[in-house]
Amino acid sequence: MSQPVLGVQSLDLTDPATFVVNDVHAFWRKVRTESPVYWHTATDRNPGFWVVSRYADVQALYHDAALSSERGNVLDVVLRGDDSAGGTMLAVTDGPRHRRLRNLLFSAFTPRVLGEVVSNVQRRSMELVSAVVGRGPFDFATEVAEQIPMTTICDLLSVPAADRKELLRWNKMALSSDHADSSELDALSARNEILLYFVDLAEERRTDPGDDVISMLAKAELDGRLLTVEEIAVNCYSLVLGGDETSRISAICAVLALIENPDQWGALRTGAVAVDSAVEEVIRWATPGMHIARTARNDLDVHGHKVGAGDIVTLWNVSANNDESVFDQPRRFNLSRSPNKHLSFGHGPHYCLGAFLGRAELHGLLTALVARVGRMELCGKPRPIYSNFVSGYDSLPVRFEGR
Repeated sequence: MSQPVLGVQSLDLTDPATFVVNDVHAFWRKVRTESPVYWHTATDRNPGFWVVSRYADVQALYHDAALSSERGNVLDVVLRGDDSAGGTMLAVTDGPRHRRLRNLLFSAFTPRVLGEVVSNVQRRSMELVSAVVGRGPFDFATEVAEQIPMTTICDLLSVPAADRKELLRWNKMALSSDHADSSELDALSARNEILLYFVDLAEERRTDPGDDVISMLAKAELDGRLLTVEEIAVNCYSLVLGGDETSRISAICAVLALIENPDQWGALRTGAVAVDSAVEEVIRWATPGMHIARTARNDLDVHGHKVGAGDIVTLWNVSANNDESVFDQPRRFNLSRSPNKHLSFGHGPHYCLGAFLGRAELHGLLTALVARVGRMELCGKPRPIYSNFVSGYDSLPVRFEGR
C-alpha cells in the first residue's frame, strides 16, 4: 500500500484503482476528522456527489425518506443516469411498493424456510475445507470461497448445475474485476447476460413451476397482477448479486485476517471466542459493500451541509464501520468485539434481505475451519479486486494443515 493521502479531495472515489493503490483507511480517518460530509468534485467523466463518512450520519440517512434508491444504489450506476430496474428491483424501489415486494420476497428468506438450505451450507463447508487440508498450496478463493455462496443461492433458485459456473463468471464481472483496465462495457455485458438468463428461467418456471423461489415469484401477484418475467429476472439478479459477492469476499477476508492475526485464530480454535461473535467481526472488518448511493428527493441538511434536490449522496459503510467514536480501535481485528453494530448489511427499510443467510454461510465456514484446520499459512500475495463498490480479494493462495 502507498503512504496515507494528505487531502480529502486527492482521491477519486469513482476510480476502482483508488481502493487498491491507496491506504483507504488512512484516507477515511482523515475524512471523518476534517470533512465528515463533503462534495466530491466532478471528473471528466462523472458529475459530482456528496460523500458521507461518519457512522451516525450514515445510519441516520439509511432511514431518511428524503433520499431515494430508485435512481440506483451503486455509484457507477447513478453517475450514468437512472437505474433501468428502478421501481422494479427490490433494492431500487421505495415506499409502499418496496414494502409489498419485500414482504413477498421475505417469505423465501425466513429462518424456518431456510432450514434445509443452512444445513446444506454446513455440510458443504465441512466437505470443501476437509478436501483442501494437507494438500499443499491452493487458492482458497476459487476452491472454497467461490463454491459456497453461489451454490447456496442457486440451490434456493433451483438453477441447473450446468449453468452455475457461467453465472458465477458473469457475477464476478458485474461489479468488479481482477485487473485495473476492465471496462464498464464488460460489467454491463455481464449484467445483461444474467438478466437474460433469468428471463428465460422465469418463463420456464411459469410454464412448469417447482418449489423454488423463482417458481414462487412466477405465481405471485403484486398490486393485483402477476409479476412480469422481467420483474422476476431483475429480482433474481439482485439475489444472486447480493448472495454471492458479499459472502464470497467475507470468506476470503476471514481467512486472510485469521492468518494475519494468529492470536484471534487461536481464540477461535480454542473456543475462547464464540463463532457468532467472530462472524460479526469478520463482516465488519471486511465490509464487502463499501458504499450505498442515494438521490435526494428534495433539499435537506446533512451535518450542516445543504444537499440539493437531485444531488447524489453516497453513504460509505467502509468508513462508518471504522468510526472511532463507535468502534474501539477499529483497525484491530477483534473477534470478541461487543457491541458490534456494523452497517455491512445496511440499516432501515433496505436492510439486506439475505443477512440471515450470509451470516449462516460465514458461520458454516468458520465452524469447518475450527473443526478441520490446525494451522493456516499464506503462500503468496492475495490478488485485490478492482472496484469502487466491493472491496476484497479474488485470489488467496494458502496452505491448511490438519488439527
